[in-house]
Amino acid sequence: MPTLPSTPSDTVAAAPATSGLQILILAVAAFVIVTTEYLILGILPALARDLDITVSMAGQLVTLFAFTVMLFGPPLTAALSHINRKHLFVGILLIFVVSNVIAALAPNIWVLALARFIPALFLSVFWGTASETAGQLAGPKHAGRAVSRVYFGISAALVFGIPLGTLAANTIGWRGSFWGLAALSLIMAVLIMVFMPKLPAPATARGSKQARILKDGTFLAHVLLSVVIFTATFAAYTYLADMLERIALIAPENVGWWLMGFGAVGMVGNWLGGRVVDRSPLGATVAFAAILGIAMLAFVPLSGSTVGLAITLVVWGIAFTALFPICQVRVMTVGSDAPALAGTINVAAANAGIGLGAIFGGLTIDHLGLQNVGIVSSMLSAAGILIAILMMVRVRRTASA
Repeated sequence: MPTLPSTPSDTVAAAPATSGLQILILAVAAFVIVTTEYLILGILPALARDLDITVSMAGQLVTLFAFTVMLFGPPLTAALSHINRKHLFVGILLIFVVSNVIAALAPNIWVLALARFIPALFLSVFWGTASETAGQLAGPKHAGRAVSRVYFGISAALVFGIPLGTLAANTIGWRGSFWGLAALSLIMAVLIMVFMPKLPAPATARGSKQARILKDGTFLAHVLLSVVIFTATFAAYTYLADMLERIALIAPENVGWWLMGFGAVGMVGNWLGGRVVDRSPLGATVAFAAILGIAMLAFVPLSGSTVGLAITLVVWGIAFTALFPICQVRVMTVGSDAPALAGTINVAAANAGIGLGAIFGGLTIDHLGLQNVGIVSSMLSAAGILIAILMMVRVRRTASA
């Protein structure tokens, strides 16, 4: 699990009631920030129709965002680590305001791509420092609870951001979704400005010792496994809204409700993944990757039945969301000498997988048809399972030796 940040000696934790409000604001701000990344998956069909482009081309906006987070997130987080947290958060949220306004006004895919690139630069900066700040606010005795509250906001964005955006897009248009995100970002910036104390950046150790994990072959293998797992996951999930429309023949105005159900079930998967990962991180990866692959394979055959579709999405949603904490804990466990760095690298690996998944899914749609996305995704999931099994065999041989 993520390490719990301690309160620096020169920083006094706020009173419980005050810190509780501040941590709640941080959690909601995290929800808005992460929703900005995932909302677009739910509005791809509407966006593609309006801009007169293919869904697979629109899907590359997901790749752009994910790869930007992957490439720029860790160095920018390090570069901005010295900035007062209150000022840092307000600045990031104001950048999100501007970028979402640009997205709402975008006349073509290129302007929209710029509007997606800008916030992607700073997403992991906020993500990487929000839990740390929550620990400062609450103090050492309550740091764990504070961090979990912020992570709940992030988890909620992962599972509800897409359906909420889809519902909003069907009500007020996809541009209205971005206007809504701009408004929410501005509100959160104001709330942080008003209620958040000026917190100095916590002192951090030099990274030379922590960076040793980058020379650890076992650690790098776990990072590669995360890339493959997230590639498999998002090769299909990126285009789930389109699959519901064109394969399951769900009316566009109802797609958001199906995605909302997918997200609600996903909260169960998030809890379940957290419960089982401590027993065997690699074993849990294999189990849920297998369940995920089966569910993605079953989508097309069962999509003609409402009950069959519902069962498929329940199983898919549980496995999909369970793999988030499983991969995070798995990588941070093997990188226990530098858990914070390991966690950041896994977020980068996840975004690499998200971007690659959007590419593989888009290529599948263009060359094999939308109906084969589940098959390709399942093959990628099988590749992840094979890697995990080989790693488990290696661990057992090492232990026996």
